Amino acid sequence: MRRVVLGGIAAIALFATPGMAGAAGSETYRQLNLFGDVFERVRADYVEEVSDNKLIEAAINGMLSSLDPHSSYLNAQRFEDMQVQTKGEFGGLGIEVTMENGLVKVVSPIDDTPAFRAGLQAGDYITRLDGEQVMGLTLSEAVERMRGPVGSDISLTIRRKGVEAPIEVKITRAVIKIRSVRGRVEEDAAYLRITSFTEQTDRELKRTFEKVSDELGDRMTGVIIDLRNNPGGLLDQAVAVSDAFLDKGEIVSTRGRRPDSIQRFNARPGDLAQGRPIIVIINGGSASASEIVAGALQDHRRALILGTRSFGKGSVQTIIPLSGHGAIRLTTARYYTPSGRSIQAKGIEPDIVVERARIEKADEQAQTRNEASLRNRLPSEDELNGKKGDAKDDANNGRTENAKKDYQLARAVDLLHGIALFNSRFVN
Repeated sequence: MRRVVLGGIAAIALFATPGMAGAAGSETYRQLNLFGDVFERVRADYVEEVSDNKLIEAAINGMLSSLDPHSSYLNAQRFEDMQVQTKGEFGGLGIEVTMENGLVKVVSPIDDTPAFRAGLQAGDYITRLDGEQVMGLTLSEAVERMRGPVGSDISLTIRRKGVEAPIEVKITRAVIKIRSVRGRVEEDAAYLRITSFTEQTDRELKRTFEKVSDELGDRMTGVIIDLRNNPGGLLDQAVAVSDAFLDKGEIVSTRGRRPDSIQRFNARPGDLAQGRPIIVIINGGSASASEIVAGALQDHRRALILGTRSFGKGSVQTIIPLSGHGAIRLTTARYYTPSGRSIQAKGIEPDIVVERARIEKADEQAQTRNEASLRNRLPSEDELNGKKGDAKDDANNGRTENAKKDYQLARAVDLLHGIALFNSRFVN
């Protein structure tokens, strides 16, 4: 049954369902009539003329954004932008954001983007855009204002934890090309940095790992997967990345409102790392798809998780196209790790907590004297045989330049070395 509600609105069509029969259906119709009355009053009496399209879009946005921070309406242009973004290239500043307490909160900056180079950090709050208050804007409106022509500038006012005064940042917009996976040799480990989960991630992961493993050969002690400041992305890509290092078992399940909406995703045989130990590094900017990967590898005891607690976004958004009118992004389910954990608003707790820090060499004068520094000591056997001593920097013993600057990465490398040493000496 179709009912057209009049009252200024040209037509609001509602198709009744069995669940809307009786008193509940009547109440729904009454509320729609109320909406029609308010719409007509605004259109007729507001101080300035407002288009019907703008009012309807604002009403839809209000309805969706009131549900949770991740549900929103995407008009035709935003829907197109979103489709481009998931393919791995889009225009903007290079930050993943959410809405919290009426302000735009940075989930994480994306590597090698204008926002990353400007020093934006996970947890920053954006309070003003070009001097205008963010308070009162929807998330979609704020994101739209941050986008603009490539090469144009925007000024952001930032509030940062531990910094009393607001921070003013000027950023030049650019085309954001996301290379979702980077890899390199980190001492004897294969280091894989995953910045986001786009349509290309699974293929890039396998290609990058193959290149790094060929370079390392039999020297490979293990794999380090860096998910820090990875805001997430596509669910199927998170499943594919987890599957790449798991031989069997459930990766993640999603559960919606209806009992029959449960979906389970399972691993297939095959492990890229061939059983070698894995360390996953996470932090407060690791969200959504990143947490699926970390949670799956943690629950299956396939990896040790190192770093700090992750963001805690444990919900699934479905993009529902609206013919000729863009789409809606609607939260339709929660996801659960293989052990049945929901990490919504909790995050993934690392197995080994390592805060972000800086490695600095200790003051040499404060170091304790040793036998080698004593006058008239007996020479070592190496000295008697004419060999030079091996004087390494204790603070950065054998470290790459990356590990010298990155305390969490250095600890991950140390952990892999420890596991490899233990296995070689104590495990048959």
